[in-house]
Amino acid sequence: MYKVIGSRASRGLRVLWMLEELGQPYEHVPAKPRSEEALAANPSGKIPALEVDGETITDSVAIMTYLADRHGALTYGAGTLERARQDALTLMILDEVEALIWMAARHSFVLPEERRMPEVKKSLKWEYEQVLPRLEAALTGPFLTGEMMTIPDMLLAHCLSWAERAGFAEAPAKLADLRARMEARDAFQRVLAMP
Repeated sequence: MYKVIGSRASRGLRVLWMLEELGQPYEHVPAKPRSEEALAANPSGKIPALEVDGETITDSVAIMTYLADRHGALTYGAGTLERARQDALTLMILDEVEALIWMAARHSFVLPEERRMPEVKKSLKWEYEQVLPRLEAALTGPFLTGEMMTIPDMLLAHCLSWAERAGFAEAPAKLADLRARMEARDAFQRVLAMP
């Protein structure tokens, strides 16, 4: 049995969604960052964390990759060219999409007020707009890696939603369609229905 520590109103949504897609049973502890439960699982207090077989895995994408590899689903096999492309897209989304949104959040409400630099958000939003056409060009099939849904599809859908809530540019049509299809999935809807 897996144990997910982290609220669904965070990157924890990705892990919960992955487990729902895989049809795996799990216990959910909807802990907030730096809560007692989060600190017990991860000394930084960051969420999510996954407890499995007496070990704790941190970082949402590391957890997703572990689960996909362990269950042989939502991923291409290690050592294949398809996996290399999948990993390249995952890293591109982390580096060029999520990092920008997270930095904007840090300068909006995460950092102590005296450390925030709200003026940086204009530059972050501009950078975000530059990457959207490249991501749209990567979408040559129904999913980012072609015919099969993989980790970067879930990751991008989550980031596009987060970007919209943060006031970033609207996603172009093909990416908006991918997000809509991903969010319409039964597994995603089950996570949204959680308390």
